[in-house]
Amino acid sequence: MLRLDRRRVRLCDGVSRRSFLQIGGLAMGGLALPQILQAQQQTGNSSQHKSVIMIFLAGGPPHQDMLDLKPDAPSEIRGEFDPISTNVTGLQISELMPRVAGMMDKFTVIRSLVGAEGRHDSFECCTGRHFNGNQPQGGWPAIGSSLSKLFGPVDPAVPAYMDLSHKMAHNPWNIKGSGFLGTAHAPFRVNGESLQNMTLPDGTSGRLAGRKNLLARLDRFRRAADADLDAGLYDTFTEQALGVLSSSKLIEAMDLEREDPKVRARYGQDDPKVLGYALDQGYQAIMSRFLQARRLVEAGARCVTCSFAHFDWHGSNFAHARKVVPLLDQGIAALVEDIHDRGLEKDVTVIVWGEFGRTPKINKSAGRDHWPTVHAALLAGGGMRMGQAIGSTNRLAESAEDRPVHMQEVFATLYNNLGINLATATIPDHNGRPQYLLDRQQPIRELV
Repeated sequence: MLRLDRRRVRLCDGVSRRSFLQIGGLAMGGLALPQILQAQQQTGNSSQHKSVIMIFLAGGPPHQDMLDLKPDAPSEIRGEFDPISTNVTGLQISELMPRVAGMMDKFTVIRSLVGAEGRHDSFECCTGRHFNGNQPQGGWPAIGSSLSKLFGPVDPAVPAYMDLSHKMAHNPWNIKGSGFLGTAHAPFRVNGESLQNMTLPDGTSGRLAGRKNLLARLDRFRRAADADLDAGLYDTFTEQALGVLSSSKLIEAMDLEREDPKVRARYGQDDPKVLGYALDQGYQAIMSRFLQARRLVEAGARCVTCSFAHFDWHGSNFAHARKVVPLLDQGIAALVEDIHDRGLEKDVTVIVWGEFGRTPKINKSAGRDHWPTVHAALLAGGGMRMGQAIGSTNRLAESAEDRPVHMQEVFATLYNNLGINLATATIPDHNGRPQYLLDRQQPIRELV
């Protein structure tokens, strides 16, 4: 007999399934898994598994040092890096990104990205919306939460929306959640502690002792209050929820020991201290996250997000870039190559970007400051037309000169690749009012 939340519960093995799942809220905000799955199944599972991987570059990466170099600009603008040719004729990017350059035919760079709000926040990159706009009660949901609501899980054992990011000290940079969609559609945040608690111990899947131990560990993830636990909604979803906790599928997807060593080596070695950021800041460059993202979408996740390093370089921009950008280059090149090798290039869309760009003029500290006027992004996969640069900036990389691309156009493209008709798809808010996913609903015409 166990006493949980002041209630005594039992089953044939001493623990009721409902209480087992009730406590197993994991990292999904503490909501019971049956509730999560019930909310996710409202529109049924999609027969076709399309997915998005978003790499968020917190702080605003310097577009003119990575993807939009200006070698003919004055020295106080052009910086220290030279452009190099890619395998796409006439298209050049930074010397710090040789791996991406060698497979540029599998990428598209957007050099004229506009619409940034100018906040040091992941909100716009996660939702496609401005934070300071007219938000519905509860706030706008992230794209992963919208997909969870619209489609539900591909596999009951794998959450639709997963976040691999470390928790960052600057809280607004942390990947956004479900907004008005509620905790049921929040991202499943994977970290070392929660990962250890996701499955039953070896050999104990049918034993009381194993379940008691798991319950004790999962209890730390429970919220203090849950008024809806006895709402009587669990009969249909309890078995699915139990599958999430006891299935090996998710833990196996996260277990890189199961991956081909040659593939693992392509992604590089993890070294949390390589960039010199304090570990408690959460700005590490963890190379294995790129591989984990691929494995998770292959296992069934519809959206996987991951923050990478830190790009708010008001000082020592070029010294930081020499350390950070080559690691990013290796990670995204390995990811996209892997996606193609596994035949996923039509089903998985990869987006790499930050919240805004950096000032054209280098400051007195050899850094670049905030510049929301224009920035750049990399896209790959999704069955899109690759091997091109969309848009251009003026000679100083300070404004979009040709073909400005709004950030919502990027989101419209992501949704289009996922098979969503933005003209008709809506999600009800707290007041039951249908909300369109975006205001700008046309995808980037050069890509689709």
